[in-house]
Amino acid sequence: MMNELNFLDSLLGNVMDAAISGTSGSPCVDVIENNDSYSLEMELPGRNENDVSIELDHNNLTIASVKEDKKTEKENKNTKYVLKERKNFNFKRSFTLPKDVDTDSISANFKNGVLTVYMQKKAKEAPKKILIEAC
Repeated sequence: MMNELNFLDSLLGNVMDAAISGTSGSPCVDVIENNDSYSLEMELPGRNENDVSIELDHNNLTIASVKEDKKTEKENKNTKYVLKERKNFNFKRSFTLPKDVDTDSISANFKNGVLTVYMQKKAKEAPKKILIEAC
């Protein structure tokens, strides 16, 4: 089972990072546990697989994205925004993975604005029988 404290630490750390850096928030995440795996789903509307990086450092999974706010074709010298609420934001979120994740099996895909990271659990070790020798 995922260590709730580590997940909470990750969540609180991201909130504090956002407050310090002045960003307006970070992407919503769902973490799902099955019998043999975990999956992490992150909403990233307006982004694609080229805008996101995923790194694993020991047991810490970091998902980040830097997207520049480019001038659009709608903007030129003769036009201006009357209202502009949609903004690109940069983010970096880190998660401490449970000890039972097989880090060699981590994979990810991106579909319809949702990044999904798949993590298989390690095979459970069967109890080992110790042979007793007569002396």
